[in-house]
This record gives sequence, structure tokens and C-alpha cells, in this order.
Amino acid sequence: MALSAVFFALMALAAKLASARLSGGEVALFRFAFMLLPALAPGVARKALTYQRLDLLFYRGVFGGVAVLLYFLAIAHVPVGIATLLNYSSPVFSVSFAALFLGEPADARLLLPSAAALAGLALAAGWGGGARFGGWELAGLASSILSGAAVAAIRAARRTEGSWAVYGSFTLFGLLAALPFGLAGFQRPTPREWLLLAAVGATSVAAQLLMTYAYRWVTNLQAGVLAQLTVVISLLLGAGVLGDRLRPLQLVGILLTLAGVVGVLWLHSAPRAVE
Repeated sequence: MALSAVFFALMALAAKLASARLSGGEVALFRFAFMLLPALAPGVARKALTYQRLDLLFYRGVFGGVAVLLYFLAIAHVPVGIATLLNYSSPVFSVSFAALFLGEPADARLLLPSAAALAGLALAAGWGGGARFGGWELAGLASSILSGAAVAAIRAARRTEGSWAVYGSFTLFGLLAALPFGLAGFQRPTPREWLLLAAVGATSVAAQLLMTYAYRWVTNLQAGVLAQLTVVISLLLGAGVLGDRLRPLQLVGILLTLAGVVGVLWLHSAPRAVE
């Protein structure tokens, strides 16, 4: 799960570099196209088409595919670390979807860390600090909400479905979601951009398979906390490679968001007292 987080951060950096000229929708389209290649291998294709709960695979594919599309659209216009922070606040929203998909009870204690995380997101994305909080930041936040639904669907699906079936549904529906956005204003990639797109695809495949495989055994707390490594690494890469600079209030928001997300994960995973 930790290695998956590293690959996701590298994917975000490659996507940001590729979208300097290409649209976020086009980069997302190529990501899903590259991700489809392993699923086309004869032995893998059979596993990807073996399923028991088509409804859960549909939820995972649609929610996850649209979430990634929105995430890539945000990456193209927002600093990579902030876009990743917005996307990775999904545990705040996954609790509600876990109640829907998994029948897990909601806990009133989650309100405080959830509110802290949302306040932190607003500060990190620019509210009240002089930075702009606009449509692309909202796209990043929407990607987080849908990611929360996708994570709950993954956890539900992995009870009965193989990792390749989950992977295949995500890749197929993501490709369909990104297709109209990628073809609109399509630009032929340069050789350098092809290398970046290949890096996006390779890191996506590695990260997705590792994450899907791990979800069968890790707890929600372990998965959520380890996934936050992606945010930290993306922020560091944005500062070190791209020269992103964050305002003090944004740094406060980042810390508040991370604390709130971890708080949600901890409370959601802790056993409740029997009254």
C-alpha cells in the first residue's frame, strides 16, 4: 500500500508535466488507454471478465473513472500538491458511502475531524489566503467525493471479486468517461510528451494493481493513512521539481486536512463502546 502511494505521487508529477501543453482530459485518456493494455492479455482478460457482483464493479468503475478524470483536469490547472490533497481527502466522504455499500454504522464523533478536514481543504485550496479558489479546485474536491464512493465500492467488491475484475471495471469505465474530454481539442503529443504519458500509464498500472491487491487485507485505517503519503510526496515533488510555493495559510490548511483525514480514519476503524 505504501509503494502504491509512491507510484501515485510519481503519476501525478508526470501528469502535471504532460499537461503543460496537453489538456487534462487528454492525459487522463492516455492514462486509461495505457492501463487497458495489461487487461488485454489472454489470461488476464479471462480473469477481468470473471465476476459475481456486476453492480459493485459498475459502481467502482463509474465512480473511480470520473474521479480520476476530474483529478487530472484539476492537476492541469492547480498546483500538483494541492490537487492531490483535494483528491486524497476522500476518506472524509468514504464513511458515508461505506454505510451505503458495506452497512458500516456512522459515528457522530466523525463530525469534528470531518469538519476540520473540510476547513483545511478550503484553506489549502486558497480560501481566505489570497489564492484563487475556483472551478478547478471544485473539480478536485468533486474528485475526492467520487473517490470516496469508489473506495467503498472497492472494499465491497474485493469480498467476492478478483483484483483483475476490479481493475478492469475501473479501466473500462474510466476510458469511456475520459474519451469525449480527451478527443475535444486533441493535440498530437511530442516525443517528450509521449515519454511523460508512458510514465503516467506505467506508474498508474503499478499503483492501481498494488492498491487493489492490498485492499483485500489492509484495514481502512491502514489503507487511508498510508495513502496520505501520496499527498506528502506530491507536495514535496511540486516544491522540489516544479517550484511550487505555498502560502503560510495554505500550509496550515494542509496540516489541518491531513490531521482531519487521519482522525476520520482512526475513529471510523476504532471499535465503538457497547452501551
